[in-house]
Amino acid sequence: MKSVFKKIWIGILVLLLVIAGYVFFNYAPDKTFEDSKEKWAYDNSKFIEIRGMPVHYRTNGTGQPLVLIHGTGASLHTWESWTKILEKDFQVISLDMPAFGLTGPNPERIYTLDFYANFLNTFLGKIGIEKCALAGNSLGGGIAWKFATLFPEQVESLILIDAGGYPRNKELPLAFRLAKNKMLSKILLTVTPKSLFEKSMKEVYHNDDLVTKEIINRYYELYLREGNRQAFVDRINSTEEIDPAIIKTIKKPTLVMWGKTDEWIPVEDAYKFVKDIEGSELVIYENVGHLPMEELPKQSAADAKSFLNKNFKFRFGKRNLSEVQ
Repeated sequence: MKSVFKKIWIGILVLLLVIAGYVFFNYAPDKTFEDSKEKWAYDNSKFIEIRGMPVHYRTNGTGQPLVLIHGTGASLHTWESWTKILEKDFQVISLDMPAFGLTGPNPERIYTLDFYANFLNTFLGKIGIEKCALAGNSLGGGIAWKFATLFPEQVESLILIDAGGYPRNKELPLAFRLAKNKMLSKILLTVTPKSLFEKSMKEVYHNDDLVTKEIINRYYELYLREGNRQAFVDRINSTEEIDPAIIKTIKKPTLVMWGKTDEWIPVEDAYKFVKDIEGSELVIYENVGHLPMEELPKQSAADAKSFLNKNFKFRFGKRNLSEVQ
């Protein structure tokens, strides 16, 4: 009997040592805003104070304004390839939305689509954009169509890329499930395994070979920006009743883009958007996951350019972004 108890205690000790080692090696302190800014801001990055947040954004190119909105856990960096391609023809504006990137958390800890749409309205007003095309991925797609329902006069056209909006019928991704667990979400505020980001990136990419250490590190380090981990938990646990019926009220030219093998938001939702938004167009990318603008940047940007050139009717005239800053 003593030997049995001894083995049990040894087993418990080993388990505790393993847990302690895991915590030790995956402990990650917050990175200050200044440190994060020094590493991840671009040469042409700008910051503007909105609702107590240092909103990070950049503008590239001239011409018709195109605003790019990233998804959960991402930042304006997700649009780097699109920016390089589309800045030759458009005024490309990208920003870190509240809770993410260098902008960081909303002091009010509110992250509903209604909040984001109104925040975007304030942001565009502050930088002098009266009307624009909107392109959004995932959560960013949800923000884009929500904005179009609240401020239709400010929207020229929409590009929805693997966008959120319809009820989910499948299990949440692991990172989201952890954030919804009261105990584990608290642990993740200081213990943040980089392996979790590698797993998430391989879920959103179809081609795992494209998931480089540089990409993983970018997502990981921006997540460590002070306040972002709590903001992620707050965002995932945000209670909001989204009525997809309002999507049917959108009357703007809309292009729906989707990766056929998206594991986070199924391709079936692409067809729901096309059905609900009268006159909308659809492009499905074979062997592409949740982030077509990252995984297939040249083709997806070319499709976006073709759509925008066809539907841009608004003329920005002499009043451009540089004149209002």
